[in-house]
Amino acid sequence: MKICAVICEYDPFHNGHAYQLARIRKLTGCDRIVCLMSGNFTQRGNAAVFDKYTRARHAILGGADAVLELPAAFAVAPAELFARGAVHILASVPSIQTLAFGCESGNGTAESFMNTARAASRESKEFKSTLKERMQDGTSYAKARTETILALNTDIDEALLTAPNNMLGVEYCRAILAENADMVPLPIVRVGGGYADTSIYKDFSSATALRSVLGLKTMRARHALKNNLPEYVLPDALKYAPLNHETAVLCALVDATAEGLGGVPDCSEGIENRILVMMRTNPTYEGLLEKTVSKRYTRSRVKRILLQNFLGIQTKSVRAFTESPLYLRTLAVRKGDKDLLAALSESKFPLIVRKADSPLLKKTALDCFTLDARANALYSMLSGLQLGDYETIFV
Repeated sequence: MKICAVICEYDPFHNGHAYQLARIRKLTGCDRIVCLMSGNFTQRGNAAVFDKYTRARHAILGGADAVLELPAAFAVAPAELFARGAVHILASVPSIQTLAFGCESGNGTAESFMNTARAASRESKEFKSTLKERMQDGTSYAKARTETILALNTDIDEALLTAPNNMLGVEYCRAILAENADMVPLPIVRVGGGYADTSIYKDFSSATALRSVLGLKTMRARHALKNNLPEYVLPDALKYAPLNHETAVLCALVDATAEGLGGVPDCSEGIENRILVMMRTNPTYEGLLEKTVSKRYTRSRVKRILLQNFLGIQTKSVRAFTESPLYLRTLAVRKGDKDLLAALSESKFPLIVRKADSPLLKKTALDCFTLDARANALYSMLSGLQLGDYETIFV
């Protein structure tokens, strides 16, 4: 069986995602598409607009054959760990031969992405010294790293290291190299709105733009959702109710220590001390963000730090997860597809479909799974939904 994988959030699932899945089938001729999807919290540092089972069901109706859960430890991590964790899991399945991802660059071939990934993975003495020099004026690590790579590799297409989806695609390719995975990247050019485009288009608006109109009762918002969301997503979108996780995230800071906060994946250079000091005089989520965000620390990064602390995620644990046997946890599977379940069960990692499978997990995998259970319980409390810890839905 030939399986193509997609790493995703689907927050929410929209026409562009359905287009991508259809495009994957046409380009690869694969037998199945498996999505590895973030659970109830996302890399933007937010709670997902719909719970993971609702979004998994949308993905199956939109063309996927199975949806696995990307562990929370990776789902809310910076791009390098997000990609490394996801590829670590997918590489365990022999039948997964292709990894598809969206990109902005029409000239971005699999070869160009892999070449850029190789260049980005070389950290010579010259690289380290140049990087340090570029960060001295307060430039963020991510920006300084990109500038350093481009300065030392003049043959690289700059767009592959500056456009959001391209950058994540390069991280996927770096992870493929690090895992020595027998997996071919498949870049697919996005249609319609860009990653952070807030404009509403006729039928291919970005998830960012669609999130901005969710919950609004205006005719404009209703038309935007109707035109940009598949018919099986629209009913959930029209009854959307915002989930306020910000207060809970702030409450988690009350008992936080500098040592504990400094140990989360996005924290470095003493930003934990600034957050704890600013919290005392800025008791609102937006107020704290406003006082903490800087040239070096973007809004998304600070939000991830706060969320990582709330979920109890530490860098040393996430690093250990990328180097240890984990698991495949199904959220949704196309009804009756026993062949796909059989192919997934050939993974080097245990396949968790039901509660009876959980004793298969040991040591580090169990620690990762426990973090998932914590994230699920917290989202359930915040949303008022009863989300099962071991549920797999068949669509």
